[in-house]
Amino acid sequence: MTTSTAANVHVCDHPLVKQQLTKLRDYQTPSYEFRRIAIQMSRSLAYEALRDLSAREAAVETPVGPGQGVVLDDYVVIAPILRAGLVLAEAAQELIPANSRVYHVGLKRDEATLQAISYYAKLPDRLPAESKVYILDPMLATGGSANAAIQLFHNLEVKQIHLVCFLAAPEGIKKVHEKFPNVKITTASIDSHLNEHGFIVPGLGDAGDRIFGT
Repeated sequence: MTTSTAANVHVCDHPLVKQQLTKLRDYQTPSYEFRRIAIQMSRSLAYEALRDLSAREAAVETPVGPGQGVVLDDYVVIAPILRAGLVLAEAAQELIPANSRVYHVGLKRDEATLQAISYYAKLPDRLPAESKVYILDPMLATGGSANAAIQLFHNLEVKQIHLVCFLAAPEGIKKVHEKFPNVKITTASIDSHLNEHGFIVPGLGDAGDRIFGT
């Protein structure tokens, strides 16, 4: 189930997702358990975000006769922001392994300026105009990393870009939509605000550190 909160922003309010998010927020949840639950929630969020995939009718032969079904008909790109976005990419690939291409985007935040710094982006020179790109990052905080990743695909003239995250801060949503108003955002929660260090409050801490136990 998805609840719309604003134009192009959707919050998944499924009770299982709410419970998973509660466990992720808990500072006492150990890293191995955090990662297991993060993968579960990633599947749910990816499932919601992929609702906008298009499909075409196709014939299928069942054990008892011919039938009618559908096959996916999109050029799908999964773009995890390293490193925390890898857990979301793992879940998304399980859902559409035969119909997705994966392009990793390496971005880190300068803790002094809170600006995104790019250190890796291996992308093609062009993508089909009808491509659907899903940028994956657990936290939409200041919006700097999200905008930097979106810009990479915007430069390739991709029109359909979807951002998937565990948590979003109002400041991050505003920053993304000020520059890219057509980008869709799917998240499990819109939290209160950012603190003076640019962390989401109440948030869940550093997703990458907690996923990988660092």
